[in-house]
Amino acid sequence: MRSLKKAMEGLDADAAGRIACAASDITLVLNREGVVKDLVVSSDSLSKESDLFSWVGRRWVDTVTIESRPKIEQLLRDASPGGSKPSMQWRQVNHPTGGGRLDLPMRYAALSFRPNGQIVALGREMRSLALIQQKLLESQQAIEREYARVRHAEMRYRLLFQTSNEPIVILDSTNLRILEANPAAQSMLAGLAKRLVGKAFPDLFEGANQASAQRLVDSLRAYGRSDVAVIKVGNSKSKVTISGSVFKHEHATHLLLKLTAADDRGHSSLLSGEPTVRAIVDQMPDAFAVTDTDRRILTVNTSFLELAELASLEQARGQSIERWLGRSPAEFNLMHASLKDHGSLRRFATVLRGELGSSEDVELSAVAIEDAQQPAYGFTIRTVSRQAVDLSGQAVLPTINQMTALVGQVPLKNLVRETTDLIERMCIEAALQIVGDNRASAAEMLGLSRQGLYIKLRRYGLGDLGADEPSN
Repeated sequence: MRSLKKAMEGLDADAAGRIACAASDITLVLNREGVVKDLVVSSDSLSKESDLFSWVGRRWVDTVTIESRPKIEQLLRDASPGGSKPSMQWRQVNHPTGGGRLDLPMRYAALSFRPNGQIVALGREMRSLALIQQKLLESQQAIEREYARVRHAEMRYRLLFQTSNEPIVILDSTNLRILEANPAAQSMLAGLAKRLVGKAFPDLFEGANQASAQRLVDSLRAYGRSDVAVIKVGNSKSKVTISGSVFKHEHATHLLLKLTAADDRGHSSLLSGEPTVRAIVDQMPDAFAVTDTDRRILTVNTSFLELAELASLEQARGQSIERWLGRSPAEFNLMHASLKDHGSLRRFATVLRGELGSSEDVELSAVAIEDAQQPAYGFTIRTVSRQAVDLSGQAVLPTINQMTALVGQVPLKNLVRETTDLIERMCIEAALQIVGDNRASAAEMLGLSRQGLYIKLRRYGLGDLGADEPSN
């Protein structure tokens, strides 16, 4: 400190002023009463603040916010002759800016010049630091909100997991040990172990049942899917159907197993029926599906999985069949209402949509089994060519070979008339579908008058003709 004093003995007032300006963003010159006599702004960002020079002639303490006034008064006391702290102390204060803008944060140190008693305050702008602090605060708040959201989601998961009537077991995929088992699973497997958590799942069973459980979890680990396994529980005669899926949590892979008692009103009674019947249904060339009364799939055969572009039964089970079946919800609701009212449905033309975006024209037949212990709907779905022939007007355009095959069996004029009527009906239906059943727009699209369109609608029995039919 002594060497610094000696080195600066020869400095004049101008040199001292330049040093002060270089060391700070703003320099205030104050009298003994703390009134601003002059100021110098060396920061480009602060020089744009036009109201800073309005401080000249005002008390320094009046230029800051209320909570900063004690800090300014302390700075003035320390810097005055005979002050308690001769060394410079830095304090952060805020200047109000007005106009709805944020306060201007500054960090000041003050020192006095004897013998005239003037005080020089050196200020450094803190807006960049304040901005960083604000971003830090916002980040902390965002983290807290996300933590609360995750905590609430975990609480809901725990509640669903614990209260679910369906037995569920979660395994560690590396060692197949049970990580969690809900009360329903603990009740079902109570006779196999006193404490399920920590036990290797295949070790709960013996002999062939253990081998079936091992194949199930091995398939899940290797391919992410597996066939359903039916396993005998302990020494009892009861069996349990086990299906599984894979999920990741905190960079670890887990297996989720769903267990269903064979006598439940679930899927097991449908899956563990007569083996020969099951094999026949599964190998049928036509798609086959069974749903409950809520239209949720209980079981499907291989052909359905191929049409719907699914890898396994587990991807379909529990899903609504209308996810893949029907052109629109309205069409499916109409089909379902007819099935529920009449108990059966024959040759209903619709489409089946694949999971990967494909679409197939299909013909659907269905039956409702309402009086059984487990009411259900059965569907057989047959793909039809987009050019299938049916002169009754129920299908679409015939192929050339099919048309020529009718020569000699059907008079030419009848064949031409039926084909023409079929094409005309198809075009009208397509136009109505494109314009959302707006008949005026459909007539314009087809190049017909509204009256001409209504004549054809009446002829083919299309739509509900009522008060909107144009008068002659």
